[in-house]
Amino acid sequence: MSVYTLNLRVFWPLVTFILSTLLLLHHFILRGSEEKGDGCSDQGPGAILLLKYVLAFALCYFFIRYCTSQPGSAKQGFHRVPETAGKPAVPKKELLEDHFEKHVRLSPHVLGHSKAHVAKLVSELVRVGRADVPPESSLAFRGDSVQIGSSYEEHKVGSPDCFDILVPLRLPRGLKLEPCSYTTIQGGMPLVTLDIPRKTEWTRRHKAFTDTFLHLQGTAGVYRLSPDSVLRWFYSASQRCLSAVRYPFEQRCSLSLSLNEGQRVQLHLTPRSDYVCCHISMGVRLIPAMPLGDNAFLVAAPGAQKGEDVWTVYFPRQEHRLLDFLKGKLPANSCHLKCLQLLKEVRDLGGQTLAQQAGAEWRGVLSSYALKTAWLRLLLRTPPEAWEERHLVDRLEDLLRCLRDSLQARVLHHLLLGGDTGLLPESMALPKLVKETVPSNLWAEFSTASLDLVSARLAYSWTHLHRLIRLGRPQRTSLGRGVHCKHIDTE
Repeated sequence: MSVYTLNLRVFWPLVTFILSTLLLLHHFILRGSEEKGDGCSDQGPGAILLLKYVLAFALCYFFIRYCTSQPGSAKQGFHRVPETAGKPAVPKKELLEDHFEKHVRLSPHVLGHSKAHVAKLVSELVRVGRADVPPESSLAFRGDSVQIGSSYEEHKVGSPDCFDILVPLRLPRGLKLEPCSYTTIQGGMPLVTLDIPRKTEWTRRHKAFTDTFLHLQGTAGVYRLSPDSVLRWFYSASQRCLSAVRYPFEQRCSLSLSLNEGQRVQLHLTPRSDYVCCHISMGVRLIPAMPLGDNAFLVAAPGAQKGEDVWTVYFPRQEHRLLDFLKGKLPANSCHLKCLQLLKEVRDLGGQTLAQQAGAEWRGVLSSYALKTAWLRLLLRTPPEAWEERHLVDRLEDLLRCLRDSLQARVLHHLLLGGDTGLLPESMALPKLVKETVPSNLWAEFSTASLDLVSARLAYSWTHLHRLIRLGRPQRTSLGRGVHCKHIDTE
């Protein structure tokens, strides 16, 4: 239901006009009656003069009220807040701070408990699957895990219910794999195949492994490690390891493992008690990874066509080191993490009314990794003192401007895959295969029209942020706020 609000800029001139009209009509009517009259009048001249004075005074009063209601007529010592929809507009910094506290910021206590519970479970799982001696004709867990993603980089938004963990694998004894570049989209993410050397006799001696994990490429005449076969083995191995460690954890939460349509091994934790704060049901994506060297890993390439045994490169340890390097340079009251979190929230609010296909394209272009890449580039180019808390709005506007410039140029280079390596610290170690690759554009797969539409909607989302926040998710509050957990008192 729409609410009518009085527009003073129209009301006071209208009242002044009506009173002026009444005064003029009264004057002309009285004048006409005097000319046609016989000299006798029922009204005395004093009453008529008094009425004229009252009308003139009212006219002056309303005219003065109209003048004082104008924005520029207030005294210099006061700041007039513009009105929007009948309510005073809130400055953007206050709006962002209030929305961040209520809807974006995660409870450190809840996030910490969730991460600790997931880490304990996964460490036990990979420990059971670890082989002290590499097997002769099968894969095995290396025995460690690598935590990746926003939950571990302190810029997670939403709720702490989803985690990504790389599980490095160990090849059987004597097997050597050669990473080779694979043809991909011009300028897109580089794809890699893991080939068996042509002259090796290993495949003939280990027929079971060859039939299970390798595919013979007819055109190339070489064996390649199949990501699908590795994933199926990994799912079965994780099921066996989970059965071995299930009992001590079942008292706190129920555990299940699934292999979903997106070829992801998902570990589900549903709490039985309040050990996991606020009874959060969590999902842990376990990603099998092949070590590439220099702390880089190869994982199955998402969206690969059937028959393409291709992998893509992950740099979790390099990104962690880069964030630690930047954190050491930035001031103690830095707003860099809050800036990235608010950028994700602008993206989520801007895409909430889009149709399914348009929304998928919106989130594909503005993926969390693309936003993080633009954010890291701005961090490396901007002086550390510019990221103090008081510059939050300025830095967020700079980040949005950089994103729009990249969208209009149709290019957002990967920071580590052949991008502008001059931005990186000299201590950053990368594998030889990565150093020799061509610059990788994260938006190579998207059309020009899609990038232009995302650019325009991103500008609209920032301009109308106050409206999107009101229409957004009023029912959502920061997870963990106001929820009592008995473990807070014991820590």
